[in-house]
Amino acid sequence: MWKFIVKRVLLMIPIILGVTLVVFTIMYFTPGSPGELMAGTNPDPEVIEQINHDLGFDQPFHIRYFNFLKGIVTKLDFGTSYISQRPVLGEIMSRFPRTLTLAFFSMITTAIVGIAIGILSAVKQYSFIDYASTVVSMFFSSMPSFWIGMMLLLWIAMNFTWFPINGVSTWKGYILPCEALTFCNAAPLMRLTRSAMLETIRSDYIRTARAKGALEKRVIWKHALKNALLPVVTNIGNNFRALLGGSVITETVFVIPGLGSYVISAIRSKDVPVVMGCTLFMSATFLIVILLTDILYAYIDPRVKAKYMK
Repeated sequence: MWKFIVKRVLLMIPIILGVTLVVFTIMYFTPGSPGELMAGTNPDPEVIEQINHDLGFDQPFHIRYFNFLKGIVTKLDFGTSYISQRPVLGEIMSRFPRTLTLAFFSMITTAIVGIAIGILSAVKQYSFIDYASTVVSMFFSSMPSFWIGMMLLLWIAMNFTWFPINGVSTWKGYILPCEALTFCNAAPLMRLTRSAMLETIRSDYIRTARAKGALEKRVIWKHALKNALLPVVTNIGNNFRALLGGSVITETVFVIPGLGSYVISAIRSKDVPVVMGCTLFMSATFLIVILLTDILYAYIDPRVKAKYMK
């Protein structure tokens, strides 16, 4: 198993380097400079050049990229924000807990709703419940999370005082954003669970268990569900990454001071250290989630575990 983990960790290095290089290249060729934004209205060109020089923005592409990587490797320094003049890593660590909380609780509700409805739809195949859940899942799969978020704000938050319109000063502030992310991500998980359950239920060992007189609940929950969850576990890990990415837009809709809104603000102001730091941090987080998902899958599936335990 350790061989499997080390191999996965080593594969993370070129992926992270590739992601940072692509994002850095995009930001490099994007028009504008931080000097133009920081100098104010109708600035003197010499003032703009001086600001860009002080920030190192006038250096060649390879030198700026090398200095960025050097600071991270040697000092774990993500740089300083051009706009706020604060360390990027400190800003990320102060905002990331809100983004992680939103993604985590959305993942929990997504897993509960998607797996439960998927099992019920498979057990009650071709029933009204099956058809209704399929239609509803197709509808929400086609709707982006920010649209669902705006509809929740319009229909619930504006007409009732149950939940705050913006911010996460209390736990109630997470409810509507979690619902917006859950509706979008539970739908594909429900369809996957339904397909996996239907395939498992038709297996020979399920027919054998029923022929031996096992109770239907025992057949479904102990025999069928355990094997049907193998592809679902991988999908839940993918969903968590999608929830972290989807929270970028959702945080903007619900005015949550998380990592997503911080990145969008930095892109608008061409704050390269913030964009690069957040990209590197989120990329590493995604890869860690993938690693944990693969490890969990290896422990659940004896075939994968046996392959790497040799």
